[in-house]
Amino acid sequence: MTTKRYDAITDFYLTQLPEAELKNNILRTSCPFCETKPGIQPGQIQIFLNPESFFHGYFRCTEKCLPGGFPLYFARLKHLNMMSIPGYDPDREYETSGIEYPPNNMNNEVDSFMNRMTDELYDMYSRKGISRDVLREMKVGYNGRYLVYPYFEEDGNCYTARCVHPDKPDDSFWYGNEKLFTDRIMTFNSNDVDRCENGSLIIVENEENLMVVKSLGLPGIAIITTSGMEEIKASPFRWLNTVFMWVDHSSDSENAARRLATKLGFKARIVRWPDHTEKNYSLTQLSTDLQKEFQQTALKLIKDAKAFSPFASPEKEYLTFQDRMQLESGEDYRTMQSGFTLLDKALGGIHGINIIGGTPKAGKSCFLIQVAAEMARHKTPVIYYDFENGRQKIYQRTLCRLSRLSDEQIKSGKLNDEEHERLVQAKKTMQEFLPWFRVVTDRKLTPELMRRHIDFLRHETKNHYTLVVIDSLHKLPFKDFSERRTGIDAWLRQLESIRDELNVSFLVISELSRGKDDKYDLQPHLGSFKGTGDIEYSADNALVLLPDWDIFDPGPLEQRMNSVWLVASREHTPGKVADYRLDYPFWGFEEKIG
Repeated sequence: MTTKRYDAITDFYLTQLPEAELKNNILRTSCPFCETKPGIQPGQIQIFLNPESFFHGYFRCTEKCLPGGFPLYFARLKHLNMMSIPGYDPDREYETSGIEYPPNNMNNEVDSFMNRMTDELYDMYSRKGISRDVLREMKVGYNGRYLVYPYFEEDGNCYTARCVHPDKPDDSFWYGNEKLFTDRIMTFNSNDVDRCENGSLIIVENEENLMVVKSLGLPGIAIITTSGMEEIKASPFRWLNTVFMWVDHSSDSENAARRLATKLGFKARIVRWPDHTEKNYSLTQLSTDLQKEFQQTALKLIKDAKAFSPFASPEKEYLTFQDRMQLESGEDYRTMQSGFTLLDKALGGIHGINIIGGTPKAGKSCFLIQVAAEMARHKTPVIYYDFENGRQKIYQRTLCRLSRLSDEQIKSGKLNDEEHERLVQAKKTMQEFLPWFRVVTDRKLTPELMRRHIDFLRHETKNHYTLVVIDSLHKLPFKDFSERRTGIDAWLRQLESIRDELNVSFLVISELSRGKDDKYDLQPHLGSFKGTGDIEYSADNALVLLPDWDIFDPGPLEQRMNSVWLVASREHTPGKVADYRLDYPFWGFEEKIG
């Protein structure tokens, strides 16, 4: 059984208007405010009561005896006890504009201008979807040549107006008290901001667009210029729940709306024009073109407006999730293999952040150079950040392993025909995979630079995945050596972010800590890693490479064995992975299977 949630706003209006009828989420009854205004044809009050709507609780009179608003405005008009009104905050401090208004207003002139409106002008507005009722509500007039849009102040009086030629919108000027419109952002119908306290409001450009909004039965204000939209402060809108911005379809207008939305934060929503909309299209043009279909289209665009949010939209989140799922079931994901069968089986391939520790001279660099080169051979883009060996040594060791020739043999040049052919083929192989294998030795590396490297290589190789090798974690650049511990942890946070944003896999070499008697632990564990406690939180897999031989043992180097242990993993079972025989003197390892 579904429990119906209590709605204080609906309960408030039903209590105040007990004779009203609620149908299709609209409450209707005779307007209680018309009754107080003699000479006005009694109208009907309509209240939107859909809790899912941004305009839940907005009321208006069909005869427009007064402007519409939300519950707090309704309560003030009715002189109710504010303590009982939903959303009322007794500690809320209201500010005034601080403007000193002139002793004389132009209210009588406004009435005179209204009386000079012609049928031709009313027809012109009607074609744009603007009704006579709205024109009267906004007190739009005509001085014989120019349309007159009066700007009423918070004291309810008009001291300034903007005059606009009916056929030439660019031909306009301000009329009235110059002190009020000079060096000030003028807002048409500005008092709707106060009437919409705890509710929603729409901001548009120019007066005509605002009257189209009012013809929809919705509250709004107009800011005349894009510069005004950029310069207006957020403070007048602090008591609103939601602010919609519906500006003209132009780069200047949309950029201005985004800058205002940045000031307003979470409450801002920008109405997006459909993709096929022509440039510089306006709300008034949309109303003119659609006529009867305009209301349905406009309300849908308002409903679909996206919050100016620090979060990705749910729709984008789902699409990203779907894309990631498809990528992880694709060929690129499956090719993220190290070339060592048992290691790939233990880890499910090289994915996420893999920290590999080991004792000094255990062969960590040699092991990862081999993995990196083999993955690059299979056209996985690899960036090898080296702070240990140098670019030349990495290439030389790779060439030795590929050619099955020692350093001495290659450098001496004394090769038989078969050895020479192996060297030629190895060089050719290296040349072929080097576009996928980039070695970086820049000790001024930053996370931002790493991101640029990754973006470039992904673009060049047209691959969704990248392997980044870091040799080693403890030699990544820090601002100050004294900040080493915090610097390592900060780098780990960055690697997590890069992993998630750019589909990057990491192989990161770490040092191990010495135990008792200045010796390394024979049984590897997560606490073996040196210098940071964050590895246990950041690593998807933590591995340790341990030599099963004594460095002072004079026995044959090719018989030396190393073991790799998985000591911690988010998804896989820890334990011994495999043994690896040193492939001496070719700078590689062979995995012992069975």
